[in-house]
Amino acid sequence: MDLNINGARIEVQADPAMPLLWVLRDVLQMTGTKFGCGIAACGACTVRVDGQAVRSCVTPVASVAGRAIQTIEGLGTAAKPHPLQAAWIAEQVPQCGYCQSGMLMAAAALLEKKPKPTDADIDVAMSNICRCGTYQRVRAAIKRAAGMRA
Repeated sequence: MDLNINGARIEVQADPAMPLLWVLRDVLQMTGTKFGCGIAACGACTVRVDGQAVRSCVTPVASVAGRAIQTIEGLGTAAKPHPLQAAWIAEQVPQCGYCQSGMLMAAAALLEKKPKPTDADIDVAMSNICRCGTYQRVRAAIKRAAGMRA
């Protein structure tokens, strides 16, 4: 099936019911998207599909064929980081870092929909779980990326 990942058309041979997470990680070797819980509760596996935050661990790959999929690998680069990535660094968000790719993808979807989010907007959109508890830093980084005072 044809997938559109980070702006590139990629042909994959996979069971249509296989979760997108495993196609990304095991078939395409794109390991930035993480496995956390496998039941769409933690958000470590969050990617964007047509701009929306999606939990890839429960998303059958066939359901996203032909749609625009963005992974953490397509958000920015070391030379040209996305504003969220720069804000994440400036606010020292990561501790262990495991949940961060999913957090960044959820935050990118939020800012696309609401460029100047309120605290309530952030609380609703950022349902990802961070075991290190960096939620206040996440909020500050989102506001920094949006050009708002934290």
